[in-house]
Amino acid sequence: MRISFCVFAVFLILWLIMAQSCMKFKISDSKAKEEFKQVGVNLTTVTVKADERNIHYAKTGNDSLPTIIFVHGSPGSWDAFAQYMQDSALLTKYRMISIDRPGFGNSDYGDAEHMSKQAELIEPVIKKLQNGKPIYLVGHSLGGPMIVWLAGDNPTMYDGLVLLAASVDPAEEKTEGWRGVLDNTLLRYFVPGALRPSNRELKFFKKDVYELQSRFPKIKCKVFIVHGIKDTFVPVGNASYAARQLVNASSVETILIPEANHFIPWTNYEVIKNVLMKLY
Repeated sequence: MRISFCVFAVFLILWLIMAQSCMKFKISDSKAKEEFKQVGVNLTTVTVKADERNIHYAKTGNDSLPTIIFVHGSPGSWDAFAQYMQDSALLTKYRMISIDRPGFGNSDYGDAEHMSKQAELIEPVIKKLQNGKPIYLVGHSLGGPMIVWLAGDNPTMYDGLVLLAASVDPAEEKTEGWRGVLDNTLLRYFVPGALRPSNRELKFFKKDVYELQSRFPKIKCKVFIVHGIKDTFVPVGNASYAARQLVNASSVETILIPEANHFIPWTNYEVIKNVLMKLY
């Protein structure tokens, strides 16, 4: 019994030490730039201050072109869209920017926020990036409601949205009371890497998703909804819900991918690239 207890205690201590060094879902700027350089693409990374918080983003492409802004899911970071930002066809049409949402990547890693606060921090960053050309928002998973929030609060700023496996339907959100237990007790220290801020923002999101609904009718630009039919993380019902809520969008096109799961930005790259190519 004593030996077993000691082994267990050592395991817990090692886990506490190592847990936060793994599963960070982030990449250093220097490593990212080197990887982009190897494929012949210049990558710029920027960290700006917004309300005393750091917001980090990465950029490729000519600043005179229309802009695509990518918003990652939870957990995640800007490099979830690295392949798109390296694509030669997309680079002929767009400047591409991918943002680390607050609490992830290099945007004050670990310090998660409600959707409303995230939008408040991200909005001024996007405003500074305006170049007089169209701006399109692309959001995957929890990045989906984030771009709905941004576009609903500033409907004249954006020319199109692409919702990728976006979680937007309150009815599809399970209560998951265990998230509060993980976040509000010492158990949070056992949650590895970016899963800790992810758990916190998902706890917030159970309420935030209800506030999201008032933004849908304010959106007037074109919207593409792309969803995998076999998505078990964010059920495909979210796609039809989003389409019903977008009552004032200039157009809504829903693309349901047979056999696809939640990870469509990577498993169905060509489908999504084709959507991006026809944004402008």
